[in-house]
Amino acid sequence: MYANQGYTPGNQMDQIQAPYPQQAPGAPGAYPPKNYPNSAILLHNLNNGQPPNGPNGNTNVNGSNGLNKDQMPFPQAPQAPQGPQGLQAPQQGQQHQMPARTTADDDKVFALILELTHGNNSAREQALLELGKKREQYEDLALILWHSFGVMTCLVQEIISVYPLLSPPQLTSSASNRVCNALALLQCVASHNDTRLLFLHAHIPLFLYPFLNTTSKSRSFEYLRLTSLGVIGALVKNDSSHVINFLLSTEIIPLCLRIMESGTELSKTVAIFIVQKILMDDMGLNYVCQTYERFFAVSTVLANMVNQLVEVPTSRLLKHVVRCYLRLSDNPRAQEALRQILPEPLRDATFSQSLRDDVGTKRCLAQLLANLSDNYE
Repeated sequence: MYANQGYTPGNQMDQIQAPYPQQAPGAPGAYPPKNYPNSAILLHNLNNGQPPNGPNGNTNVNGSNGLNKDQMPFPQAPQAPQGPQGLQAPQQGQQHQMPARTTADDDKVFALILELTHGNNSAREQALLELGKKREQYEDLALILWHSFGVMTCLVQEIISVYPLLSPPQLTSSASNRVCNALALLQCVASHNDTRLLFLHAHIPLFLYPFLNTTSKSRSFEYLRLTSLGVIGALVKNDSSHVINFLLSTEIIPLCLRIMESGTELSKTVAIFIVQKILMDDMGLNYVCQTYERFFAVSTVLANMVNQLVEVPTSRLLKHVVRCYLRLSDNPRAQEALRQILPEPLRDATFSQSLRDDVGTKRCLAQLLANLSDNYE
């Protein structure tokens, strides 16, 4: 059992506070997409503060930012992104294929980037929406976003702009949708192998923590928390020790624990997904099991989730809870403690119906009980 080595048990984990960046991190540079010379020239012009050439070679055709408004796509109504994207990998046997794109499509993307960095308020809002729609069409959109001068700064500015609306809660649906569109683009950057560590080293995830720290139950705030969790989920899904090491230096675990206890089902699912990914890393498991407070905080929230699942069974939440317990049982000290405190519904047949068709989770639960079987009566 854990020895209380001068620690006082409580419901809150000891939090390692990380300072917020003093400046919005930008990422100047030039990224010419391969095999797209026209787009490369356009991006080079953007990065050097020059307006792009129009379709007929005319420069600065509208007298302001070099864009011909007739060439810009403006749909009738903005659509908010539907929760965090990128957490689901293609099913086995399936391959994700990007739709074929043309040079004209590339030009539209760079025109949208110019609107984002140089347009007025409404043009920026529309550019955020339209760029978000391009995520599934452009495999390297993350590289274009990161290396286009001023884009990351604009996205961080969008995030910071709603901070005054967080407390007291004054966030409107339209403001929430707009910042979530910006978060969707950040998630695109966080998901890409070539920009993930750059995104991390710039400490951009810290700008999302004020959103995760909110407690308002309104839809606009819940949507904001869910989309922010999606960005963190995109970081951890590739099992990078660099990502885990960074997150452990911040307060992400206590923030996720609070959402796991009081959020909506979808927010709980993404939050526990993040905690599970942290635990699956040896450094993360050792961190949680290092002190009494950390283990107590995690195990208490997991136990509360089990009690909630008894009342309202949810298989997708239950599978993450079981896997978190199973991973904790890999640590000798945690295993000894779990023999005493593992919730009874996981020991008996309470969830047999919920797990009827989930062979993987049933196997994990059986392994968990086997790991703890030495002390069972």
